[in-house]
Amino acid sequence: MAERAVVLLSGGMDSAVVLAEMRHRGFGCVALSFDYGQRHRAELHAARLVAEALGAEEHRIACIDLRAFGGSALTSDIPVPKDRLGSAEEVPITYVPARNTIFLAHALALAEVCGARNLGIGVNAIDYSGYPDCRPEFIEAFRTLANLATREGVDAAARGEPWLRIHAPLLAMTKGDVVRRGLELGVDFGLTFSCYDPKPTPGARLGVVACGHCDACLLRARGFAEARKIDPGFA
Repeated sequence: MAERAVVLLSGGMDSAVVLAEMRHRGFGCVALSFDYGQRHRAELHAARLVAEALGAEEHRIACIDLRAFGGSALTSDIPVPKDRLGSAEEVPITYVPARNTIFLAHALALAEVCGARNLGIGVNAIDYSGYPDCRPEFIEAFRTLANLATREGVDAAARGEPWLRIHAPLLAMTKGDVVRRGLELGVDFGLTFSCYDPKPTPGARLGVVACGHCDACLLRARGFAEARKIDPGFA
C-alpha cells in the first residue's frame, strides 16, 4: 500500500498543485478542507472538484467557526483590500489569526487516526501576501511540535525515529513556478478558485465570479503572466 498523507486543500491553485505533487510522489492522499466561516466559501466546491480530479482517496471538510474570533477581512465585515499587494514586511488584514496553525493541528489529528505520517501544505514564502504562518521557520516549528505532542510521535521517538514529515513543495517557488509545475503534473486550473471577495453571480461556474482585484486574484494573475499561460479558471 502507498504511504499516506493528509493534504490541506483549499480549492485554490497552490493547494491543488500540492495535492498533485504528493500524488506524483506516490502518496495515497486524504484531502482536508475547512469551512471556517470564510467569505469565499465557493472555494469548497472547487476543492471537491480538485480532490476528485487528482485522485484523493477521500476528501473531508472540517467545520470550524473562525468568525467567532474575527480580526480578518476574510472572517468579518472588514473590507478586503483591493489593487494592492502586501509585502513580507507587512501583515495584511486578510491574514486570519493563527489559521495555518489551526489547520495543521486538525490535519495532525487526522493523520494520527488515519495512519498518515505526512502532511502536505501549500504555503509559499516567495510570492505571498506577507502571512507569518507561510514561512519555513513556522513549518519547522510545527513539525517539531507534532513529533513532541502526539502519541504517534512519542512512540516513534522511543524507536529512535521521527514520526511526522511536513511537505511544503511550493515554499521557495514563484507563482509562475507554481503554474508551470501544476501544468507539468496535469492540474486542471479551471477547477480551482482563488478570490477573497467573490461576487454572487447566477449562472457562473461556482455561483460566483472572482473580483480580480484582491491579493489572491492579483497573485494568481501574476503566476499565469509569468508562466505565459492563459488562466482557465478566472471566473
